[in-house]
Amino acid sequence: MKLIPNLFIVLALLSSCSNPGKKDMNTSDSLSAASTPKLEQFTLANSNGLKMTVTNFGCRIQSLWVPDKNGALADIVLGYDSIKRYLDGNPYFGSVIGRYGNRIARGKFSLGGKEYQLATNNGLNSLHGGPQGFHNRYWAVQPIKQDGADALEFRYKSTDGEEGYPGNLEVKMVYTLTDKNELVIDYEASTDQPTVVNLTHHSYFNLAGAGSGDILAHKLTINANAFTPVDSTLIPSGKLQPVKGTPFDFLAPHAIGERINGNHEQLKFGKGYDHNWVLNKQPDSLSLAATVTEPVSGRTMEVWTTEPGIQFYSGNFLNGADIGKGGIPYKFRTGFCLEAQHFPDSPNQKDFPSTELKPGQTYRQKTIYKFLTSK
Repeated sequence: MKLIPNLFIVLALLSSCSNPGKKDMNTSDSLSAASTPKLEQFTLANSNGLKMTVTNFGCRIQSLWVPDKNGALADIVLGYDSIKRYLDGNPYFGSVIGRYGNRIARGKFSLGGKEYQLATNNGLNSLHGGPQGFHNRYWAVQPIKQDGADALEFRYKSTDGEEGYPGNLEVKMVYTLTDKNELVIDYEASTDQPTVVNLTHHSYFNLAGAGSGDILAHKLTINANAFTPVDSTLIPSGKLQPVKGTPFDFLAPHAIGERINGNHEQLKFGKGYDHNWVLNKQPDSLSLAATVTEPVSGRTMEVWTTEPGIQFYSGNFLNGADIGKGGIPYKFRTGFCLEAQHFPDSPNQKDFPSTELKPGQTYRQKTIYKFLTSK
């Protein structure tokens, strides 16, 4: 693959900022209807060859090219060749998730003595902000510099009552690709009424390359002594369960497929791993949450976050119906997600870290996906 020089990308992005009709995008992928928000594509690259394409629809990462131990590049995120396909494809490939990542039981919660009913899209539950959550919204985008690196700033205003959530929520996200081979995601949000906020990122990764088979040989470490067990609808019980002696113990590296088909009730509920781990960390501190290595390519991904939890999902609901890049179907467990977050159903769980945001407060989160290689 021919990489575009970093300077060229900076100039292209700056040009697109001054002339909205000339973004770094394929004009054939632009939506033509004047009444329809414009679907756009942006490119970032660093000095080491990492390259990323992003759309303004759901802040979706369309491709992320990362070198292996021999320097060969592969696109490691599941998705589609055309950005138009994201309009009716898998709703979460590469996207931002909000207002509330993960599930809220029965789509209901109370705040300040008032009960709110959310849009439901996962049986009786609300999942990932509802069917028209942040993943299905067009975001305003502008190229910026962040700590000397090329970055994209995304903004969106979620209006009072959108998907049932209270308050007008102003959201800003910044994607930065650094020369340390880090994808840094910074989130900020503010509200004019009390509300709940839990933002996260939902790329499906396969460190061997998208469409390269299942992810069961990837070795995973999660820095967590406990996880939040769930019921059959994947709603937490409200209790914390120690990972010791269970298939959820990833304190030392284990292949994802090593215990995934074991006779454990929680694995049956999730059809594999689809759970939140309680990270060993100080509140709001940036620390290492998880490490994944693909043994053949040597690609390693670290996840650093300020969040108290991380959802590990092993692609259990991929079934081959989604035809991805290069015409390859994404089959069962061919991608995994590591979503830094507050805990699922926190608005209904008094002992979980609070996700309430009040006027005058600022929600902040930082998550870093760092890429390395091992021999």
